[in-house]
Amino acid sequence: MPLVRVVGPSMAPTLRGGDVVLVRYGGRPRPGDVVLVRWAARPARLSVKRAVREVPGGWHVEGDNPFASTDSRELGAAEVVGAVRFRLWPRPRRLRRRPG
Repeated sequence: MPLVRVVGPSMAPTLRGGDVVLVRYGGRPRPGDVVLVRWAARPARLSVKRAVREVPGGWHVEGDNPFASTDSRELGAAEVVGAVRFRLWPRPRRLRRRPG
């Protein structure tokens, strides 16, 4: 499982810039999961967001911090690459699904 460093405040307070997370590739996400995504408009860039619902063409995802997030509200459906299961640094803990 690869490690990913979070950049920016879009997932605060769940995750903050500089946090290191463990990503599990593959599998089917469920609403409320924290996921690693890519958008057709930005294929070279990966983002960490919260899966909200499956939509035609992928998933509607949003950042936990709506005031500092570029997400499906602007970019449309995202392709989910993997699920974020654990924050390893700086405060290790399992990430839980947020009830929808």
